[in-house]
Amino acid sequence: MRAIWKGAVSFGLVSIGVKVYSATEEKDIRFHQVHREDGGRIRYKRTCSVCGEEVTYDDIAKGYDIGGGEMVILTDEDFAELPLTTSHAIDVLEFVPAEQVDPILYNKAYFLEPEGTATKPYVLLRDALADSERVAIVKVALRQREQLATLRVREGVLLLNTMLWPDEVRQPDFGFLDEDLKVRPPELAMASSLIDSMAGEFEPDAFTDDYRAALQEVIDAKVEGREVVQPEEEEAAPAAAVDLMAALKASVERARAARGEAPEGGAGEPTPISAARSAQKAAKATKAPAKKAAEKKATAKKAPAKKAAEKKAEPAKKTAAKKAPAKKAAEKKAVPRKTA
Repeated sequence: MRAIWKGAVSFGLVSIGVKVYSATEEKDIRFHQVHREDGGRIRYKRTCSVCGEEVTYDDIAKGYDIGGGEMVILTDEDFAELPLTTSHAIDVLEFVPAEQVDPILYNKAYFLEPEGTATKPYVLLRDALADSERVAIVKVALRQREQLATLRVREGVLLLNTMLWPDEVRQPDFGFLDEDLKVRPPELAMASSLIDSMAGEFEPDAFTDDYRAALQEVIDAKVEGREVVQPEEEEAAPAAAVDLMAALKASVERARAARGEAPEGGAGEPTPISAARSAQKAAKATKAPAKKAAEKKATAKKAPAKKAAEKKAEPAKKTAAKKAPAKKAAEKKAVPRKTA
């Protein structure tokens, strides 16, 4: 990582030299605008709308539109006169409970690394902050702008979170907030049951950006000149529920089934999912006796036929037995007697 800023954390009369690093990075796949026919990069020139000349960065100033086509131009000298805190200080203002800071105020995150001999006071502030279970509210000037921020501990490192100013957060103004909507206690109880059935521990590594992975696969396939394999389609989202309670019950059952848990209360009131499963079981139960009856009937038909065949074979055996003594008698009669 490369430090983007150097300064000092002012903690009472203690000054802690630090280097500031971006704690996050965007993984979005970036594209250039190109000419569709030949792939040439599209370039934009900075031109003046009045004289039409191309303008360099050195000749560009900041202008504020006051309306009516009039513009106020501000120079670097104008910005230098602004009451901005020193550009290399992080001033600790107070320490507050972390839960009092609304997460909507958080903007960007930065790691702080101790610089030079500031390691010991850095570790002292880190450990004291962790023991207090509070976050430090600070002011810092980054990129020529004063910002409110918090200091907290993350994995043994001080983390600076810049924040939005309160007047930068919009107030929700939606019509349904003025409607007198009543939620029935059974619906609330079922919704709470659904939340309980889907409860778990948050593990960020368990989630992935499937869109980015699929897009990268398309790019790699283009580079290698191979066919793009379409990913499996996601299961279609269910239609809007007409019966809220039935939808909640079905959702609870599906969540429990996904976890391998038995339905609550055993055989309770049927839901769309349990009804379908019951129908399948009933169909199987109906088929089983029919199959056994067919097997029994087939066995019954085979048995008389087998007995008849055995009975038919018995006279043949007796006839053969009668013929055997007659044959022996004939052979004995045919033998000549010996003369003395």
